[in-house]
Amino acid sequence: MGLAILIFGLMVFLGSHLFITRHEARDAAIARLGLAGYRALFAIAASAGLAMIVWGFSEYRADGLIQIWSPPAFMRHVTIDLMLIAVILFVAAFVPSHIQAKTKYTVLAGIKTWAFAHLLSNGDLGGTLLFGSFLGWGVYARIADKRRGNPGVATAPADWSNDFIVLALGIVIYIALGYAFHPILIGVPVFGR
Repeated sequence: MGLAILIFGLMVFLGSHLFITRHEARDAAIARLGLAGYRALFAIAASAGLAMIVWGFSEYRADGLIQIWSPPAFMRHVTIDLMLIAVILFVAAFVPSHIQAKTKYTVLAGIKTWAFAHLLSNGDLGGTLLFGSFLGWGVYARIADKRRGNPGVATAPADWSNDFIVLALGIVIYIALGYAFHPILIGVPVFGR
């Protein structure tokens, strides 16, 4: 049951995000609903999809994992290292910096890094569906942005102070995620055993 909820949640969440790339359909929806109505409908769909993903994945894990392959033990360390990069990229998406300017599509870079990192250390069906879907969507969204001529963030601030803020805040959030969020809410310890 949990796997079905997870799959449906992925379809709703990622489907609503894929709809954004269909500009003619999106523009028609905005014309029909108004910008506020479109944003409200998008927020409801995305939130419902995310809630189903979390609920479905939780139920799936509680029912027992369906193992597809067994990742080597060292992949756990690779995942932990890549997650530091992913968190820094997420933070950089909200703070103008050289990191943001260099990656251009910072949120997508963070999502792809997060998903790839977790694919390396999760060999079960639910994890593969969850992280593989997000990685596939991230790649597609990046290509779609590039094709429509969206240059992303192109300019960096004059000084490097925001980059230090991004790095410091990214490290603090990374530690909080590793020591509090992941072991308590996900049930999987990140640091130590």
